[in-house]
Amino acid sequence: MSHDHNHLPSEIRHEKPLWWALGLTTSYLVVEVVGAFWTNSLALLSDAAHMATDALGLMIALTAVRLSRRPPDARRTYGYARLEALGAVANGLLLFGVGIYILWEAAERFREPQAIASTGMMWVAAFGLVVNLIAMRLLSAGSGESLNVKGAYLEVWSDMLGSVAVILGGLIIYLTGWTLVDPILAVLIGLWVLPRTWVLLREAINVLLEGVPKGVVLADIEQALRGHAGVAGIHDLHVWALASSTPALTVHVVMNDGHAPDALRRELADLLHERFDIDHVTLQVETDHCGDDCAEVKSHDGHGHDHDHDHEGHSHDSDRQGHHGHVHR
Repeated sequence: MSHDHNHLPSEIRHEKPLWWALGLTTSYLVVEVVGAFWTNSLALLSDAAHMATDALGLMIALTAVRLSRRPPDARRTYGYARLEALGAVANGLLLFGVGIYILWEAAERFREPQAIASTGMMWVAAFGLVVNLIAMRLLSAGSGESLNVKGAYLEVWSDMLGSVAVILGGLIIYLTGWTLVDPILAVLIGLWVLPRTWVLLREAINVLLEGVPKGVVLADIEQALRGHAGVAGIHDLHVWALASSTPALTVHVVMNDGHAPDALRRELADLLHERFDIDHVTLQVETDHCGDDCAEVKSHDGHGHDHDHDHEGHSHDSDRQGHHGHVHR
Protein backbone atom coordinates (compact mmCIF):
# COMPACT_ATOMS: atom_id res chain seq x y z
CA MET A 1 0.00 0.00 0.00
CA SER A 2 1.51 3.29 -1.08
CA HIS A 3 1.24 6.37 1.11
CA ASP A 4 1.77 10.01 0.42
CA HIS A 5 2.73 11.60 3.73
CA ASN A 6 3.11 15.10 2.37
CA HIS A 7 -0.16 16.71 3.40
CA LEU A 8 0.78 20.29 2.66
CA PRO A 9 -1.42 21.99 0.07
CA SER A 10 0.32 22.90 -3.14
CA GLU A 11 -1.22 26.38 -2.97
CA ILE A 12 -3.17 28.52 -0.57
CA ARG A 13 -6.46 29.29 -2.23
CA HIS A 14 -8.13 32.64 -1.69
CA GLU A 15 -5.31 33.92 0.54
CA LYS A 16 -4.93 37.25 -1.24
CA PRO A 17 -8.61 38.25 -0.79
CA LEU A 18 -8.33 37.34 2.89
CA TRP A 19 -5.30 39.61 3.29
CA TRP A 20 -7.07 42.49 1.52
CA ALA A 21 -10.20 42.02 3.60
CA LEU A 22 -8.14 41.89 6.80
CA GLY A 23 -6.26 45.06 5.85
CA LEU A 24 -9.49 46.95 5.11
CA THR A 25 -11.23 45.69 8.23
CA THR A 26 -8.31 46.48 10.54
CA SER A 27 -7.88 49.95 9.05
CA TYR A 28 -11.55 50.73 9.54
CA LEU A 29 -11.42 49.30 13.07
CA VAL A 30 -8.82 51.93 13.97
CA VAL A 31 -10.87 54.68 12.28
CA GLU A 32 -14.03 53.56 14.08
CA VAL A 33 -12.40 53.52 17.52
CA VAL A 34 -10.99 57.03 16.95
CA GLY A 35 -14.35 58.17 15.56
CA ALA A 36 -16.21 56.73 18.55
CA PHE A 37 -14.20 58.88 20.97
CA TRP A 38 -14.34 61.90 18.65
CA THR A 39 -18.14 61.80 18.30
CA ASN A 40 -18.75 60.45 21.83
CA SER A 41 -20.82 57.64 20.25
CA LEU A 42 -21.09 54.46 22.25
CA ALA A 43 -22.86 52.80 19.29
CA LEU A 44 -19.74 53.35 17.19
CA LEU A 45 -17.55 51.90 19.93
CA SER A 46 -19.87 48.90 20.19
CA ASP A 47 -19.75 48.43 16.43
CA ALA A 48 -15.95 48.65 16.65
CA ALA A 49 -16.06 45.63 18.97
CA HIS A 50 -18.19 43.91 16.36
CA MET A 51 -15.61 44.84 13.73
CA ALA A 52 -12.93 43.37 15.98
CA THR A 53 -14.71 40.01 15.78
CA ASP A 54 -14.61 40.31 11.99
CA ALA A 55 -10.87 41.00 12.06
CA LEU A 56 -10.46 38.05 14.42
CA GLY A 57 -12.40 35.79 12.07
CA LEU A 58 -10.21 36.87 9.16
CA MET A 59 -7.03 36.31 11.17
CA ILE A 60 -8.22 32.84 12.19
CA ALA A 61 -8.97 32.01 8.56
CA LEU A 62 -5.51 33.19 7.49
CA THR A 63 -3.87 31.38 10.39
CA ALA A 64 -5.61 28.16 9.41
CA VAL A 65 -4.47 28.26 5.79
CA ARG A 66 -0.95 29.41 6.66
CA LEU A 67 -0.33 26.92 9.44
CA SER A 68 -1.58 24.09 7.25
CA ARG A 69 1.65 24.54 5.25
CA ARG A 70 3.97 24.21 8.23
CA PRO A 71 5.20 20.62 8.48
CA PRO A 72 5.45 18.71 11.77
CA ASP A 73 8.84 18.62 13.39
CA ALA A 74 10.66 16.58 16.05
CA ARG A 75 9.02 18.54 18.89
CA ARG A 76 5.52 19.01 17.47
CA THR A 77 4.59 15.92 15.52
CA TYR A 78 1.12 17.26 14.72
CA GLY A 79 2.46 20.62 13.57
CA TYR A 80 1.26 24.02 14.75
CA ALA A 81 -2.44 23.96 13.97
CA ARG A 82 -3.47 24.27 17.64
CA LEU A 83 -2.11 27.84 17.69
CA GLU A 84 -5.32 28.76 15.86
CA ALA A 85 -7.41 27.63 18.85
CA LEU A 86 -5.11 29.28 21.40
CA GLY A 87 -5.33 32.58 19.55
CA ALA A 88 -9.10 32.31 19.36
CA VAL A 89 -9.35 31.78 23.13
CA ALA A 90 -7.13 34.78 23.89
CA ASN A 91 -9.00 37.08 21.54
CA GLY A 92 -12.37 35.77 22.67
CA LEU A 93 -11.61 36.61 26.29
CA LEU A 94 -10.53 40.09 25.22
CA LEU A 95 -13.73 40.60 23.27
CA PHE A 96 -15.79 39.48 26.25
CA GLY A 97 -14.09 42.20 28.30
CA VAL A 98 -14.83 44.83 25.65
CA GLY A 99 -18.46 43.71 25.36
CA ILE A 100 -19.04 43.85 29.12
CA TYR A 101 -17.46 47.33 29.26
CA ILE A 102 -19.79 48.58 26.50
CA LEU A 103 -22.88 47.23 28.27
CA TRP A 104 -21.74 48.85 31.53
CA GLU A 105 -21.13 52.20 29.81
CA ALA A 106 -24.52 51.98 28.09
CA ALA A 107 -26.22 51.57 31.47
CA GLU A 108 -24.46 54.76 32.66
CA ARG A 109 -25.63 56.69 29.61
CA PHE A 110 -29.22 55.62 30.16
CA ARG A 111 -28.97 57.40 33.51
CA GLU A 112 -27.07 60.41 32.16
CA PRO A 113 -27.55 60.92 28.38
CA GLN A 114 -24.67 62.67 26.64
CA ALA A 115 -24.39 64.83 23.56
CA ILE A 116 -23.55 62.95 20.35
CA ALA A 117 -21.87 64.34 17.22
CA SER A 118 -24.42 62.67 14.94
CA THR A 119 -22.96 63.96 11.67
CA GLY A 120 -19.51 62.53 12.38
CA MET A 121 -21.14 59.34 13.63
CA MET A 122 -22.93 58.87 10.30
CA TRP A 123 -19.81 59.64 8.25
CA VAL A 124 -17.70 57.10 10.12
CA ALA A 125 -20.41 54.44 9.86
CA ALA A 126 -20.89 55.18 6.15
CA PHE A 127 -17.16 54.67 5.59
CA GLY A 128 -17.47 51.37 7.43
CA LEU A 129 -20.36 50.32 5.22
CA VAL A 130 -18.23 50.90 2.12
CA VAL A 131 -15.36 48.87 3.64
CA ASN A 132 -17.72 46.01 4.47
CA LEU A 133 -19.20 45.94 0.97
CA ILE A 134 -15.70 45.80 -0.58
CA ALA A 135 -14.63 43.03 1.83
CA MET A 136 -17.78 41.05 1.03
CA ARG A 137 -17.02 41.35 -2.69
CA LEU A 138 -13.47 40.10 -2.13
CA LEU A 139 -14.59 37.10 -0.09
CA SER A 140 -17.67 36.11 -2.08
CA ALA A 141 -15.75 33.98 -4.60
CA GLY A 142 -14.22 31.74 -1.95
CA SER A 143 -17.20 31.54 0.39
CA GLY A 144 -18.61 28.57 -1.49
CA GLU A 145 -15.36 26.58 -1.47
CA SER A 146 -13.73 27.16 1.93
CA LEU A 147 -15.34 26.96 5.37
CA ASN A 148 -12.75 29.44 6.67
CA VAL A 149 -13.59 31.96 3.97
CA LYS A 150 -17.30 31.35 4.41
CA GLY A 151 -17.02 32.13 8.13
CA ALA A 152 -15.13 35.34 7.40
CA TYR A 153 -17.71 36.28 4.75
CA LEU A 154 -20.57 35.86 7.23
CA GLU A 155 -18.67 37.94 9.82
CA VAL A 156 -18.33 40.82 7.36
CA TRP A 157 -21.96 40.46 6.28
CA SER A 158 -23.19 40.79 9.85
CA ASP A 159 -20.96 43.82 10.46
CA MET A 160 -22.42 45.49 7.39
CA LEU A 161 -25.81 45.30 9.15
CA GLY A 162 -24.21 46.92 12.23
CA SER A 163 -22.93 49.82 10.11
CA VAL A 164 -26.42 50.33 8.68
CA ALA A 165 -27.84 50.40 12.23
CA VAL A 166 -25.32 53.05 13.34
CA ILE A 167 -26.12 55.20 10.28
CA LEU A 168 -29.84 55.03 11.10
CA GLY A 169 -29.09 55.87 14.73
CA GLY A 170 -27.05 58.92 13.72
CA LEU A 171 -29.84 60.03 11.40
CA ILE A 172 -32.42 59.73 14.20
CA ILE A 173 -30.22 61.79 16.55
CA TYR A 174 -29.63 64.41 13.84
CA LEU A 175 -33.34 64.78 13.07
CA THR A 176 -34.86 64.41 16.54
CA GLY A 177 -32.07 65.01 19.04
CA TRP A 178 -33.03 61.78 20.86
CA THR A 179 -29.58 60.73 22.09
CA LEU A 180 -30.85 57.67 23.96
CA VAL A 181 -30.90 55.85 20.63
CA ASP A 182 -27.07 55.69 20.88
CA PRO A 183 -26.84 53.51 24.03
CA ILE A 184 -29.82 51.47 22.77
CA LEU A 185 -27.91 50.65 19.60
CA ALA A 186 -24.78 49.95 21.65
CA VAL A 187 -26.66 47.40 23.76
CA LEU A 188 -28.16 45.74 20.67
CA ILE A 189 -24.77 45.48 18.94
CA GLY A 190 -23.12 44.29 22.16
CA LEU A 191 -25.75 41.60 22.61
CA TRP A 192 -25.05 40.58 19.01
CA VAL A 193 -21.29 40.31 19.57
CA LEU A 194 -21.23 38.46 22.91
CA PRO A 195 -23.09 35.29 21.80
CA ARG A 196 -20.89 35.01 18.71
CA THR A 197 -17.81 35.43 20.89
CA TRP A 198 -19.07 32.67 23.19
CA VAL A 199 -19.56 30.33 20.20
CA LEU A 200 -16.00 31.09 19.10
CA LEU A 201 -14.64 30.36 22.59
CA ARG A 202 -16.66 27.16 22.89
CA GLU A 203 -15.39 25.81 19.57
CA ALA A 204 -11.78 26.74 20.37
CA ILE A 205 -11.94 25.10 23.82
CA ASN A 206 -13.45 21.99 22.24
CA VAL A 207 -10.43 21.76 19.95
CA LEU A 208 -8.01 22.17 22.86
CA LEU A 209 -9.86 19.50 24.87
CA GLU A 210 -9.72 17.14 21.86
CA GLY A 211 -13.50 16.99 21.70
CA VAL A 212 -15.48 15.56 18.80
CA PRO A 213 -15.34 18.16 16.00
CA LYS A 214 -18.37 20.26 15.19
CA GLY A 215 -20.66 18.53 12.71
CA VAL A 216 -19.27 15.06 13.42
CA VAL A 217 -21.63 12.48 14.96
CA LEU A 218 -19.60 9.74 16.64
CA ALA A 219 -22.48 7.23 16.55
CA ASP A 220 -22.75 7.58 12.76
CA ILE A 221 -19.04 6.83 12.32
CA GLU A 222 -19.28 3.82 14.62
CA GLN A 223 -22.29 2.48 12.77
CA ALA A 224 -20.59 2.91 9.38
CA LEU A 225 -17.45 1.08 10.50
CA ARG A 226 -19.38 -1.77 12.10
CA GLY A 227 -21.49 -2.11 8.96
CA HIS A 228 -18.52 -3.01 6.79
CA ALA A 229 -18.47 -6.67 5.78
CA GLY A 230 -14.88 -7.13 6.89
CA VAL A 231 -15.40 -5.76 10.40
CA ALA A 232 -16.33 -8.07 13.28
CA GLY A 233 -16.19 -5.27 15.84
CA ILE A 234 -14.42 -2.08 16.85
CA HIS A 235 -13.14 -0.55 20.06
CA ASP A 236 -11.09 2.45 21.21
CA LEU A 237 -12.71 4.76 18.66
CA HIS A 238 -11.48 8.35 19.09
CA VAL A 239 -12.30 11.36 16.93
CA TRP A 240 -10.89 14.81 17.61
CA ALA A 241 -9.75 17.93 15.79
CA LEU A 242 -6.15 18.91 15.15
CA ALA A 243 -7.54 22.33 14.22
CA SER A 244 -11.01 23.73 13.63
CA SER A 245 -11.29 22.04 10.23
CA THR A 246 -8.86 19.11 10.52
CA PRO A 247 -10.55 16.06 12.06
CA ALA A 248 -8.50 13.01 13.02
CA LEU A 249 -9.53 9.48 13.94
CA THR A 250 -8.01 6.40 15.56
CA VAL A 251 -9.73 3.06 16.03
CA HIS A 252 -9.01 -0.62 16.70
CA VAL A 253 -10.80 -2.82 14.16
CA VAL A 254 -11.45 -6.54 14.76
CA MET A 255 -11.25 -8.20 11.34
CA ASN A 256 -13.53 -10.93 10.05
CA ASP A 257 -11.93 -14.07 8.67
CA GLY A 258 -11.18 -14.07 4.98
CA HIS A 259 -10.20 -10.40 4.68
CA ALA A 260 -6.76 -8.94 4.04
CA PRO A 261 -5.67 -6.30 6.57
CA ASP A 262 -4.23 -3.87 4.01
CA ALA A 263 -7.30 -4.06 1.80
CA LEU A 264 -9.58 -3.55 4.80
CA ARG A 265 -7.60 -0.50 5.89
CA ARG A 266 -7.88 1.02 2.43
CA GLU A 267 -11.61 0.37 2.25
CA LEU A 268 -12.26 1.83 5.71
CA ALA A 269 -10.10 4.87 4.95
CA ASP A 270 -12.06 5.45 1.73
CA LEU A 271 -15.32 5.11 3.65
CA LEU A 272 -14.25 7.67 6.26
CA HIS A 273 -13.12 10.07 3.55
CA GLU A 274 -16.21 9.81 1.39
CA ARG A 275 -18.89 9.78 4.10
CA PHE A 276 -17.33 11.92 6.83
CA ASP A 277 -14.51 13.87 5.14
CA ILE A 278 -11.98 12.51 7.65
CA ASP A 279 -8.57 11.98 6.06
CA HIS A 280 -6.17 11.78 9.03
CA VAL A 281 -6.87 8.18 10.05
CA THR A 282 -4.97 5.61 12.14
CA LEU A 283 -6.41 2.08 11.92
CA GLN A 284 -5.22 -0.92 13.93
CA VAL A 285 -6.57 -4.10 12.39
CA GLU A 286 -6.75 -7.07 14.77
CA THR A 287 -7.59 -10.75 14.36
CA ASP A 288 -9.57 -12.95 16.76
CA HIS A 289 -6.43 -13.45 18.84
CA CYS A 290 -6.00 -9.89 20.01
CA GLY A 291 -6.82 -10.60 23.63
CA ASP A 292 -9.63 -9.77 26.01
CA ASP A 293 -10.68 -6.72 24.01
CA CYS A 294 -11.78 -8.79 21.05
CA ALA A 295 -13.59 -11.30 23.21
CA GLU A 296 -15.53 -8.53 24.85
CA VAL A 297 -16.29 -6.83 21.55
CA LYS A 298 -17.54 -10.15 20.20
CA SER A 299 -19.80 -10.63 23.21
CA HIS A 300 -21.76 -7.45 22.45
CA ASP A 301 -24.36 -6.91 19.77
CA GLY A 302 -22.34 -4.17 18.10
CA HIS A 303 -23.04 -1.28 20.45
CA GLY A 304 -21.14 -2.04 23.64
CA HIS A 305 -17.94 -0.35 24.83
CA ASP A 306 -17.93 -1.18 28.51
CA HIS A 307 -14.55 -2.88 28.72
CA ASP A 308 -11.37 -2.54 30.64
CA HIS A 309 -8.02 -2.98 28.94
CA ASP A 310 -4.35 -2.30 29.33
CA HIS A 311 -2.61 -1.21 26.14
CA GLU A 312 0.83 -1.76 27.60
CA GLY A 313 0.04 -5.39 28.35
CA HIS A 314 -0.80 -6.21 24.75
CA SER A 315 1.62 -7.63 22.27
CA HIS A 316 0.77 -6.34 18.80
CA ASP A 317 2.91 -8.65 16.70
CA SER A 318 1.54 -8.36 13.20
CA ASP A 319 1.84 -12.06 12.49
CA ARG A 320 -0.57 -13.17 15.23
CA GLN A 321 -2.78 -10.36 16.41
CA GLY A 322 -2.53 -6.80 15.12
CA HIS A 323 -1.92 -4.93 11.86
CA HIS A 324 -1.26 -1.21 12.18
CA GLY A 325 -2.09 1.28 9.50
CA HIS A 326 -1.71 5.06 9.48
CA VAL A 327 -3.67 6.44 6.57
CA HIS A 328 -3.59 9.97 5.18
CA ARG A 329 -4.96 11.64 2.15
